[in-house]
Amino acid sequence: MSIEIDEIDRRLLAELQRDGTLSVDQLSERVALSRNACWRRVKRLEEDGVITGRVALVDADKLGLGLSVFILVRTSNHDPDWLQKFRAAVTGFAEITGVYRMSGDLDYVLRARVADVKAYDRLYQRLIAKVALSDVSASFVMEEIKETTVVPVELR
Repeated sequence: MSIEIDEIDRRLLAELQRDGTLSVDQLSERVALSRNACWRRVKRLEEDGVITGRVALVDADKLGLGLSVFILVRTSNHDPDWLQKFRAAVTGFAEITGVYRMSGDLDYVLRARVADVKAYDRLYQRLIAKVALSDVSASFVMEEIKETTVVPVELR
């Protein structure tokens, strides 16, 4: 099913990604649309699954979770039972904020937020206790140059 997204929808999405707390009145002013038309469009974008949620973005450093880690995983097992165990394990750890099945040399890349290297090691120990992995390595982020949740709605 193809969803029709026009220029007004794109402007609404851009504004909501900048500030999800905007009232319908504020949003309608920013995109030059009547209040009711704006509300209907936002509701349609939610119902169509284009807008999947509204959240508060949190500064991980201020919560003592200053270390970003990319965990690189290879496995020699790709059967459905293993995959179910793996999915259950990685989705069960709050520290793991992203999990991606990859093409190429790696099977999976996990993104995690932890306090420090010792906290990463505790996460690693808990992970390997739950699921068999062939090879696990980690890369620690030295500097976050760009980190965003914004989807580029202006691009096609």
